[in-house]
Amino acid sequence: MYPELTQRAFEAALELPIHGIECDVRLTRDGKLVVFHDATVNRATNGRGRVGCMDYAELRELNAGTEDDPQRIMLLEELLELMQDYPGKHIYIETKHPTFYGPEVDEQTLRALRYTHLWDSEYVNVISFSHKAIRYFTEFAPELETFYLFRLREKQWNPGNAMLSRPYGVGPGLTHLQARPSLLGFKGLKTYTWTVNTPRQMQWCQDHGVDVMATDLPDLALQTIGTIANHGT
Repeated sequence: MYPELTQRAFEAALELPIHGIECDVRLTRDGKLVVFHDATVNRATNGRGRVGCMDYAELRELNAGTEDDPQRIMLLEELLELMQDYPGKHIYIETKHPTFYGPEVDEQTLRALRYTHLWDSEYVNVISFSHKAIRYFTEFAPELETFYLFRLREKQWNPGNAMLSRPYGVGPGLTHLQARPSLLGFKGLKTYTWTVNTPRQMQWCQDHGVDVMATDLPDLALQTIGTIANHGT
């Protein structure tokens, strides 16, 4: 196991015979797009504070790795440049949407993809819990494959699985998908599910024809079911 969303973790994952990797992106106070999952740095670094209330220079000083192997928080552009060394590998980018930023996260993501000449790549996928984000990429980068992620609680307030965007695929959480297997191939779309971390879950995904599964344990996935469409960080 490597510290999440660090260069060390991505490099280790990309060396494996897997489909690709997944990352989350957030905006800093000064408008930089960083690869980071949580709204705060408290859990995954040696610092404290909200990502959106800190400048990139401050975040860059934090250690997202270990004491023996320190790792800096990456920019999305740095990760996209790293991907150039691994042709044929996919990247799934989840855009995080603090309410006070609105569409800027999506705009900056597309800008980074254009800068690295990946805005129309078949190996880049955008995933989001926001229908608004899916609509944005459908309009401004229609070549990219998008996946709408169903929140775990969505099965309660959206029992009919109403869709307010036109994604390439759907991404229910594993418990949601197991509770509603009708989401497999929903409306003819590809199925992406998360987060699949036990052999039993991995086998279920293979047996039920899941197209892409997100896992924190790609080594275990390879041992369990071999080289199928799976990805890990």
